Amino acid sequence: MKYIKLGNTDIEVSRICIGGMSFGEASGDLFKWALSREDTQAMIEHAYGLGVNFIDTANCYSSGTSEEYIGQALKNLGISRNKVVLASKVYFNEGKLGREAIEREIEGSLKRLGTDYLDLYQIHRFDYGTPIEETMEALDRLVKSGKVRAIGASAMYGYQFHNMQICAERNGWTKFSSMQNHYNLLYREDERELIPICRQYNVSLIPYSPLAGGHLAHKGWKSGSKRSDTDNVLKNKYDGEMENNLQIVERVSALAAKYGVTMTEIALAWHYAKGVAAPIVGATKVAHFDDAAKAAELTLTEADCAYLEEAYKPHRIVGALPG
Repeated sequence: MKYIKLGNTDIEVSRICIGGMSFGEASGDLFKWALSREDTQAMIEHAYGLGVNFIDTANCYSSGTSEEYIGQALKNLGISRNKVVLASKVYFNEGKLGREAIEREIEGSLKRLGTDYLDLYQIHRFDYGTPIEETMEALDRLVKSGKVRAIGASAMYGYQFHNMQICAERNGWTKFSSMQNHYNLLYREDERELIPICRQYNVSLIPYSPLAGGHLAHKGWKSGSKRSDTDNVLKNKYDGEMENNLQIVERVSALAAKYGVTMTEIALAWHYAKGVAAPIVGATKVAHFDDAAKAAELTLTEADCAYLEEAYKPHRIVGALPG
């Protein structure tokens, strides 16, 4: 496994990140495919054995049980706290990104994960109802208190991310070190503004849905998996552009055949070619991590990337919230 520093920090993360949305108590329309405590532990154990040290989750995943399952798994496996990089998020909660909400939610995440600090704490979306200064100061306090080592952001518009970084700079507060945005071969809208801004600030990209919810991991459109059949959020992201998306999926398949590798390896290797630090893989089977780990060893040429990207057509914005 290869490793990379997160932004301007000294936090070293594996080039693959374990996505915690796959873990927790299965409930509601969003998390019907979530894995049990036992399966969560097996997934983390397997990935950790491959050298994956980076785990991302959120306070809202499966109503907090994702954090609980991850924390319990690490304890059961006897994995030392300093051997893993734990990341969680805040926003989809009462008070969103207000000072009181952030101070309350960090305590909940720490308790559920069974730790006294997070390596990375991310704002899950942009909060239109809270002044930027209030949010950035609250996050800075967490860093200064030792409860958080670094902060990151997730899907939002480029100008919003830029304004928050400028706010931190002007006030001498902690700036964001990572961006967890929606980015893959089927959705590349952030290449216009958000990603260039991240480059400007040396912010590491740790995109979610790097395999487009599994669409880039197999031929055709539906896989027959429980998530493919029940995840309405996934359908909303990609089904509307199915015709164009299938053209890209076919190219991923063709390139995988050319190199004698899996489609997962091609789709993730493209991320590395685009400068991504650590794509977040939401695996539901241990074998998924095997393919993901191999991708870090695969180098695509400029011609390969051009071939994969050529068929792409502009998509509607999916991820950043409208005001």
